[in-house]
Formats: sequence, structure tokens, C-alpha cells
Amino acid sequence: MAEKPFAEYAERNAAPILEILDHEFRACSNVLEIGSGTGQHAVTFAAKLGHLQWQTSDLDENHVGINAWMEHAQLENVIAPLSLDVRTGGVDANAYDAAFSSNTAHIMGIEAVERMFSLLGTALCGGGVFCLYGPFRRDGKFNTRSNADFDAELRRRDPVMGIRDIELLDDFGAAAGMHRQRLYAVPSNNSVAVWQKGESA
Repeated sequence: MAEKPFAEYAERNAAPILEILDHEFRACSNVLEIGSGTGQHAVTFAAKLGHLQWQTSDLDENHVGINAWMEHAQLENVIAPLSLDVRTGGVDANAYDAAFSSNTAHIMGIEAVERMFSLLGTALCGGGVFCLYGPFRRDGKFNTRSNADFDAELRRRDPVMGIRDIELLDDFGAAAGMHRQRLYAVPSNNSVAVWQKGESA
């Protein structure tokens, strides 16, 4: 068995995210996770939300780690990762009624973020729900000094990175037929934003 990669933040934020997903995905059955990363979230959430089929996805270089967590967890409702780069990849239309992504929007370039919303607008069936975890700005303002510092650090590492304005994400969602329903505050100055695709979209 390959060694399981471990991200401390994924361990730390799992409980508050799970509480939200338990509510938002209560009527859902098939979830597409964009950017499954280490795979920790997938196995943690799928273990607690047994009514869901959890489809992992990521760039090919992260599949070994995701598969290691899957092999360790031995859950029947976690599906081996799709090879998916949101900038170039495609997804089956109307194949999922839920989608989840964590800590991706500030790491991707903004064009990739827009493409992620476009992909999910295709992947989700009418009424489907997309939950996105991470830090956001509102009206161009950071909610804390620590998030402003984090944004500056990201942009030093790579100018395409950065904390996104929730209003811009709303625009991306609207263009894909999705509209934000809720914005939950969670620990460590992060949020979970929830968009829903229109029933007739």
C-alpha cells in the first residue's frame, strides 16, 4: 500500500465542513469532488454520509495519494479518481446532483476558476448543489488581516493565485446557471459558499 499523504488543514477543517455537507447534501446521491488533493476529505465525508456516491477527481499526480486513502478506508461509496484538469477536461452532463471543492479557488488561476464553474454547470443536474470551501473576499475586502496576509503570500508565490471575491464567483456561477443560496462562516476565517443550479437549467 502506498503511503497516505497527510494535510493537517484537511484534518482540522473536516468537522465543520461535514456539518454543512450533511445538511446541504441531505437529498443528494452523487457527488463530484473537484481537486480531491490528498483524498482525506473524500474518505472522511463519504464514511459519514453513506447515502452518497463520492466521485473523486484531480490531476494525475495526486491519484496515488487518493487511492492510498481509499485503499485504507475500504469504503464502497468512494469512487477512484477521475483524471480532471478543469482548464482542459470535460465531464458528463447532468451526471451529479452535488459537487464539492475545498481550497481550490485561491490556488487556481482565475480562468481555471471560471472554467470550474462552467464544468459544474454542465455536470450538475437541475437543482444540483455546489459547495465550495475556502477564504473569500466580500466587496473587495478581506474579513481579517490574516487573510490579507495570506493573499499577499499567495501572490508572491504565483501572481495567478489569490483569494477571490465572492461576487465574482457569483458571476461565474450565474453564467453556468447556478445561483448562490447561502454563505456559511467556518473556523479559521474561511467560508462554505453554496450555489444551486436552476431546475430548468
